[in-house]
Amino acid sequence: MSKNKLPEQTNSEEVDLGQLFKLIGNGFNNLFYFIGSIFKGIFSVFIYALKVIIDNYKVIGIAMIVAAVLGYVLEKNQRDIYFSQMLVKPYFDSKYQLVTNINYYNALIGENDYEKLMEIFSIDSLAANEIIGFEINPGPETENDRILQYERFIKSVDSTRAMEISFNDYIENRSIYAGDFFEISVKSYKKDIFKSLEEGLNSTFENTYSVKKMKKRDSIISLNKQRILRSLENVDSLKLVYIKVMQDEINSGGSTLTSKDGISLVQERVKTKEYELLTKQLDLRESLTILDSKKVEEDVYFDTLSGFQDVGSLYFSIWKKYTLIFPVLAFLLLSLAYLIARFIKYVKAYKGY
Repeated sequence: MSKNKLPEQTNSEEVDLGQLFKLIGNGFNNLFYFIGSIFKGIFSVFIYALKVIIDNYKVIGIAMIVAAVLGYVLEKNQRDIYFSQMLVKPYFDSKYQLVTNINYYNALIGENDYEKLMEIFSIDSLAANEIIGFEINPGPETENDRILQYERFIKSVDSTRAMEISFNDYIENRSIYAGDFFEISVKSYKKDIFKSLEEGLNSTFENTYSVKKMKKRDSIISLNKQRILRSLENVDSLKLVYIKVMQDEINSGGSTLTSKDGISLVQERVKTKEYELLTKQLDLRESLTILDSKKVEEDVYFDTLSGFQDVGSLYFSIWKKYTLIFPVLAFLLLSLAYLIARFIKYVKAYKGY
């Protein structure tokens, strides 16, 4: 009897599979229809907006021409802006004071406190009024510089936290203080003012913290030099001792163990020790040279890698090209106004179903 039911069971399974495939097919059809309706809606909105613009192209065109003329007049009546850049390398963490001072100068300009600017930069009131603003950015750097900064950062944080921070994440989120070089930019209406600002900027690097850090560095160098000099004195004393031992051995003529070539084993050991002392002496003197070089190389709070130009370069910005910006704004504003008016009209006329 079970054999008679087997064909019926097979037919039932085929029907179930057929219904399943039909459901899957209907699901894909609905998905494609939904995606198509979205694109159709976007296309309809685009055509609708384009139709509004075409219907009112005369008014929009005239408005753009008038805006272009106004932009041209305003652009020609504007004063030329000049800029110059200065590249510096701060030491002893004076970069923090530098960034703070740049923000302070911009605040003075914003408050029209030109007397303070005159005092800081030793310039007259006319020159102070010509300054537009200061800007500071990280200086030029290579990929190797970025990698070294990343390695220093990873060493300074917890190992577990370090594993979560990738190189790209660090580069995107690092602060302005991460670099070793800084580019200072100044904008002004006066094209030959920049050199007179350089001396005032140079005085901003020195601060209490940097002075203390330099003194601390010098004290550490002094202590290391004293330690190295004492070591050199000890090495010289030991050399004299070994030389005296060797001379006494030669003068005594006593019985000593000798090698096959007739060289005294005592003399051989003394020469070996003397060579080791000489090597040690050279290493100590090299360390002393490194300390002196470090003090000579970093004896200031910053180095100017490139100063301001005598005459600044003409500043260009697309946001100052009013001949282009005004017509674009006129087009966008009028198009938006017509679209809003058409939408309001459509909403008022809509009655629903």
